[in-house]
Amino acid sequence: MDTFALVVTIMVALFFTYTNGFHDSANAIATSVSTRALTPRAALAMAAVMNLAGAFLGSGVAKTVSEGLIQTPEGSTGMAILFSALVGAITWNLVTWYFGLPSSSSHALFGGMVGAALAGGTTVYWSGVLDKVVLPMFISPVVGLVVGYLVMTAILWLFRRSNPHKAKRGFRIAQTVSAAGMALGHGLQDAQKTMGIVVMALVIADVEDYGDPIPVWVKLVCALMLSLGTYAGGWRIMRTLGRKIIELDPPQGFAAETTGASIMFTTAFLFKAPISTTHVITSAIMGVGATKRVNAVRWGVAKNIVLGWFITMPAAGVVAALAYGVVKLAVL
Repeated sequence: MDTFALVVTIMVALFFTYTNGFHDSANAIATSVSTRALTPRAALAMAAVMNLAGAFLGSGVAKTVSEGLIQTPEGSTGMAILFSALVGAITWNLVTWYFGLPSSSSHALFGGMVGAALAGGTTVYWSGVLDKVVLPMFISPVVGLVVGYLVMTAILWLFRRSNPHKAKRGFRIAQTVSAAGMALGHGLQDAQKTMGIVVMALVIADVEDYGDPIPVWVKLVCALMLSLGTYAGGWRIMRTLGRKIIELDPPQGFAAETTGASIMFTTAFLFKAPISTTHVITSAIMGVGATKRVNAVRWGVAKNIVLGWFITMPAAGVVAALAYGVVKLAVL
């Protein structure tokens, strides 16, 4: 196996992780920044550190990505498929970041993998795609919406006799904890997705075998690149999540972040399912906002976001397939 191809693929995978970091940094901190619980830079620094820590909490999601979605392709064709999948995902991340649309980096990656695999003649495990990607894509936002609504309803009931100003100050402090939990869950989920891709590249290159523990250096570089991307910030998307869906106050921000973090940890540890942090936190914000009154949520903005979710996988898949065609003509 050409060492150069392996190195290039790993470098592109790390760049994807970097774009994932600045694209999805808003997931962890938008609510805390919009409620002024944290300053933007302090929030980004905290999120970067917690992303790094979260990446070392498990490997179940990485195993799902590396073994459960497509058959590991072989030789130079296999490396071209991985490279093309990453190109598709990165392209979609950059397009949606430019327009401030909080789409899913995770589903961009999965769409890229499926599109490149189909273009390269590699088997797609459709049952794995359905069980581990498509079903969670539909279920997790519904759960986020419902749980966010219930958590916020519980908070309103428990603090119904509290002084509103004192309660808001308390929840502003509590948001530093809930935002840290979101960032930890983001690291647990999203760093592992790139780890899975790097493991596939190492297996194709006969450097590693499936079943081997993920090398520490793979965990470290993936976590570091995610953290660096997070610290670079994603201000366009942060404005969409923090302001355009609904104007959040500290109790609402705490409820949304607590909901999102709980769902991410549950799915990672119990189901090893690579869910989208974007889907979960966005739907949680909608659920929390609906407790105020249904029309408090700007459903037109929400509709555009949800439409973006549906086109992410096919769009990234098409770009990945085209990228594979270019690579095949130029190199293979």
